[in-house]
Amino acid sequence: MAKGPGKNHRKGISMMAVAEMFATEQAAVTWFEKWYWPEGEIHCLLCGSTDGAYRVKSGKPMPYRCRDCKRYFSLKKGTVMEKSPLPLRKWGWAIYIELTSLKGVSAMKLHRDLDVSYPTAWFLLHRIREAFADVAPIFGGPVEVDEAWFGGKRKSMSNAKRAELKARGLKQGPKGKTAVVAAKDRETKQVVAKVVDRTDGATLGGFVEKHTAPDAKVYTDDATAYKGTDRDRETVKHSAAEYVRYLAGETVHTNGVESFWSMLKRAHKGVYHRLSPKHLQAYVNMFAARQNIRELDTLAQMQHVVAAMVGRRLMYRDLIADNGRSAAAS
Repeated sequence: MAKGPGKNHRKGISMMAVAEMFATEQAAVTWFEKWYWPEGEIHCLLCGSTDGAYRVKSGKPMPYRCRDCKRYFSLKKGTVMEKSPLPLRKWGWAIYIELTSLKGVSAMKLHRDLDVSYPTAWFLLHRIREAFADVAPIFGGPVEVDEAWFGGKRKSMSNAKRAELKARGLKQGPKGKTAVVAAKDRETKQVVAKVVDRTDGATLGGFVEKHTAPDAKVYTDDATAYKGTDRDRETVKHSAAEYVRYLAGETVHTNGVESFWSMLKRAHKGVYHRLSPKHLQAYVNMFAARQNIRELDTLAQMQHVVAAMVGRRLMYRDLIADNGRSAAAS
């Protein structure tokens, strides 16, 4: 029997099935409860107590209360959904749409699909991405490491901005672009990626050493910034049009991590069109996370996102605040 295209071994969910899962708000509540508390016992979303939480019969002021921390909570409290006026039905749909859109979903499309305002859709997507912030795995290797650039030259860039970019070490890349470095573990296919201000040896070498085991084999291109890396390393000379090199028992290339760049750049150009340096890390986190859970069934992916939302918070004022990176479109 011929196999289907793509990840045919994964079990997906049809839109009709999702419509039934979130047919009513109560159905959505039941769905979220199931994934928060799969064993049926309510755990506190605020303090983590596993035996002190219970359901409030009146549902007021909130549906649940914890005897240990003596606080009331809801299914949104203590998660990235906290203080969101959106019903859980729309949160469930947003998670599904984001995860099943291979190159991501734009806020403009989500605002139409969910019948919410554009700012609401934009904030909602950033809150989902917040569930994957600060994920820092350590890979046993072999590990491929590479850097990429996002954005482009701004015709009206001021001399002050050009001087700032030069001081941040971006003179090695095209002017106005933002650098991102990524590592992909060949064995697990897991990815971690980070927006960096510099592409010097201390920055790239530090990234490699943070995310790889001391005995991991590392593959990079021939960029000089990787020379001081404290790992067993082999390189391919991209500067000489070398992309694969065969050694005894190993294949030297960075094609795996470059496939990650391929997907992210297609999303950049085809879906988002503009990614500001200010929010670039959030998009990078989301695409790394999507890569890391891509082998799971769709329902398991949704469960993973819901679980990752707990214990995180993203305030709108913090989202729009200056984080030291230019917010100009790229």
